[in-house]
Amino acid sequence: MRLTGYEKRMRDGERGAAAAMAMSVIVELAEAVDAPQLVEITHVHTDSGFYLGDAGLEFVEHLVRLGGRVAVPTSMNNTSYDIARGGVYGVPDGLLQKIKRLEQAHLAMGALGSWTCAPYQDNILPGLRENVAWSESNAIVYANSILGARTNRTGDLVDICCALTGRAPKSGLYLEENRKAKYLVDLEGFSGDIFADPRFYPLLGYFIGNRFGNSIVAVSGIPRRAVNLDDLKGFGAAAASSGATALFHLEGITPEAITLDSCLDQSVEVERHAVTLEDIWQSEELLWTAEKDDLDWVGLGCPHFSKAEFRTLLQCVRGKKINGNVFFTVFTSREILKWARREGLVDELREYGIEVYCDGCLLLYPNYLKSSGTMMTNSVKAANYIHSQAGFKAAYGSIGDCVASAVEGRILRSGVPWRM
Repeated sequence: MRLTGYEKRMRDGERGAAAAMAMSVIVELAEAVDAPQLVEITHVHTDSGFYLGDAGLEFVEHLVRLGGRVAVPTSMNNTSYDIARGGVYGVPDGLLQKIKRLEQAHLAMGALGSWTCAPYQDNILPGLRENVAWSESNAIVYANSILGARTNRTGDLVDICCALTGRAPKSGLYLEENRKAKYLVDLEGFSGDIFADPRFYPLLGYFIGNRFGNSIVAVSGIPRRAVNLDDLKGFGAAAASSGATALFHLEGITPEAITLDSCLDQSVEVERHAVTLEDIWQSEELLWTAEKDDLDWVGLGCPHFSKAEFRTLLQCVRGKKINGNVFFTVFTSREILKWARREGLVDELREYGIEVYCDGCLLLYPNYLKSSGTMMTNSVKAANYIHSQAGFKAAYGSIGDCVASAVEGRILRSGVPWRM
């Protein structure tokens, strides 16, 4: 493969031992995927700060000892707990110390302690065709699809190597020809009340991920005015969790799909598929693992809660009180939490029986509590993962459904147009 003079000097140690080590990782990865050269990146969102075992901790601390510093702005994915609240999660002390070491190692190399899985909600918004290296599945698909930036599904530890070098292998979704859709999903015939329902878009994303895996899919038929950023966030997060989706196109909505012709692969015969109401209903049934109407926990914020979602939650819960037998938690970024505190939302929600956390991950919360039962959520991603990761049964609904159920103390399943 071809390296520039600067890249060769970095590999040979001109920018220090840590950058040389990171560059050797990037070069070997590039060779493994037959990338002819590297691509210069402008930003990294790293998941290497999420503790998954001692190997990752030791690797990152070794980079620190070698004098590692990030070469491009680098934000960090959510960590394993709410840093500000410390032991509230009940994280065992030995594990907590390792998590803190990993966090500190990244900060020592110049990474931003953003601690969120939704950096795009913290005004980290790479532009159209801008090359970045992001990890975290929902952030990757959002960057590629909604922002039109370019990133592969950057793996843990590879991401911090990208940060130290400012380079990534030029392959996959960095290449224009690999960003075209070979499948077209048609929603013709779906009614306006379906497009107005916030529960629809994550279920559609879940269906597409299940059906097409990591293939790039274009969707036609969604009215532009019907969809908002939270709908798109939920769609992408669901598709990425069920099918490893890294890029999708929505005709007339996402930036690379101004027209269908602009996003379809013209070199092949595109496969066309029609989605039915039964497809959406069956997707919901796959997610709905709750066996009774018992409700133990409502978990919102996977991906992290947005400002608009906080406003919706308040509209639904004002004047009500969460049943004392139901834990109700919201997870968000520390930047949005600061905004929510300034607006008085956190204190008001606590009065109704709702706790707000930042920095951490909804999916880890029950592991530290050593509890199980049934969770209700507005997140298809959480509903998809919560049983395998934490042993909870799942129920899915809108924010309003979650509030109504939590107030009642049992799962209330409201009607939807696609339920058979």
